[in-house]
Order: sequence, then structure tokens, then C-alpha cells
Amino acid sequence: MSKLASLACTILAAGSLAAALPATAQAQTTVGLAVANLQADFFNQIKQSVSAEARARGVQLVVVDAHGDSATQVNQIQDLITRGVKAIIYIPAGATAAGVPVRAAQAAHIPVIAVDRNAPDAPANSFIATDSVHAARILGDFVCKTVQGRGRVAIIQGQIGTTPEQDRAKGFNAAVQACPGLKIVAQQPSQEWSQSEGFSIAQDMLQRHPDITVFFGRADGLALGSAQAVKVGNLDHPVTIVGFDGDVAGLKAVQKGTLAATMTQKTRYMGKLALDTALDLIAGKTVPPLQLQAAVLTTKANVAPFIAQHP
Repeated sequence: MSKLASLACTILAAGSLAAALPATAQAQTTVGLAVANLQADFFNQIKQSVSAEARARGVQLVVVDAHGDSATQVNQIQDLITRGVKAIIYIPAGATAAGVPVRAAQAAHIPVIAVDRNAPDAPANSFIATDSVHAARILGDFVCKTVQGRGRVAIIQGQIGTTPEQDRAKGFNAAVQACPGLKIVAQQPSQEWSQSEGFSIAQDMLQRHPDITVFFGRADGLALGSAQAVKVGNLDHPVTIVGFDGDVAGLKAVQKGTLAATMTQKTRYMGKLALDTALDLIAGKTVPPLQLQAAVLTTKANVAPFIAQHP
């Protein structure tokens, strides 16, 4: 944490410098996009959408990728501030130090639009995300119905402390409480929400609890990893596997029947909305502090349109 504290001081100083730059140095409409990890399909879809909207609106977009590292992201946003961007679209790389960039940018009078994740100690000017509490409750109700009210559930969590993990836990746990025959027998966090993590975590869970009948991967990658583990585990009973996000790979797995369901997020729309919100803030307009979007329960019956055109 000492390294992050030092970076925090540096970035705040950089913010003050950017605020003092003459107007001519900041005249061009340039927006920064700080992404947690472009290796993740979910974040890459948002980046593609923001980029397309920026081209359509004649906005210069500067994209930086933290590769999942909070300290790297703090440095990257320091650079965006010193370059005099007019607004920053921000997807925090993790819970650690997530508020540092927000405070620094706002100190430099640069508005911040957080997407998917928000820093609880330093909320952005506007937060755009899926209503994950409601979506995860819908997914949990689907699981209860699918397994006829009885099941031994294993949960592969996302990164602890992040907004999506907290909200998906809240919604899904509410559904489990309303379905007394569902019992959570194992849960473990991941660090990168990745398929490889899902595979190794699920394997460990199955060794300890070979009678698991439901896996909930808090992201499609985690769900796909658990599906791999179930396949190589040669279990003597079926396992219902569900994910969350509506990634391309997740949607195709739903179509094949590998996943029973996922919750498809409006990633393309959220990217466009993020840039629109950034430009509104730059223009001095009032924007909603919270902009939650609905997700769609996606099964084999309705997945095809989402594969053809992601929302």
C-alpha cells in the first residue's frame, strides 16, 4: 500500500498541474478511456463501442489498458490528466486504490464516468452499469426453477470488493434464500474473472464436494471454466451451470447447451452511453449520477439474436 500511497500523491499533484494548463492546451475535445483489462471480452466490447461513438462524434479518444493492475491504472490516469483530457471514462482495475484516480481527476476539474465498477469511497460523476442485483436475482430464480427447487450450489466469485461481485452476490443470495432447497456448499473468489481460474477453482470444489449440482460463475469466463471441470470430472450426475455477462464465448456456450443460461449485459449500449455522458458533462449539462441498465436472462431459446447483434 505504500507504493499506492506514493502514487496517489503523485497523481493528485499531476491533477493540479493539469488544472493550471492554459485553455489553448486543452481546446481539443479529447476523452480518456481507462480500461481494467482489454483481454476480457466484456471490457473489450465496451472499448469498441466507445471508440465507434468517438469516431462518429469527432472526438479524439485516448485508450489505456491496466492489464488488471491497480497501480498501473493509477499511473495511466495520471498521464491522462497531464495530457489535459476533457473527461475520463473509467473502468477500475480492482477495488484497491480505485478512488485515487477519481479524486485526482475531479481535483483537476475533469469529470469521471465510471462503467461497470464504481469506487465506493470516491464515486464518479456518473456511474453506468447493469442492475446486477436485480439481474442476479432473476438468474437465481431461474436456477431454482431449473433444478426443481433442490440443488447443491457452488459459486465462483468475482474479484472481492468490486461493484459487480457485491451486487451479484446480493441478488443471487436473495434468490437462494427464497428457494429453501438450494444450499450453497462452496464459494471462492477469483482475481481475474477468467476461464482458467474458473477451471482450477471448480476442480478444487469438486474434489471437496463431488455432489455439486449447480455452478454459478459470476462471469461467463468463470462459468466456462467450471464447465470444463465438470466435463473432465466424469461425474455421475448432471450439473446446471450458469454465468453472467453475455460474452461472445458465453453466448455460444448457451447455444450449445454447455451453459444453461447467462445474463446478457448491454455492453455496446453502455459504451455509447458512457461517451454521450462524457460529452454532456464537458458541455456543462446535468447527468444522472446513476444510470442502471437491465440485463436479459439468456437461454438456448432466445440466445440467437444476441449472437447476431450484441446489445
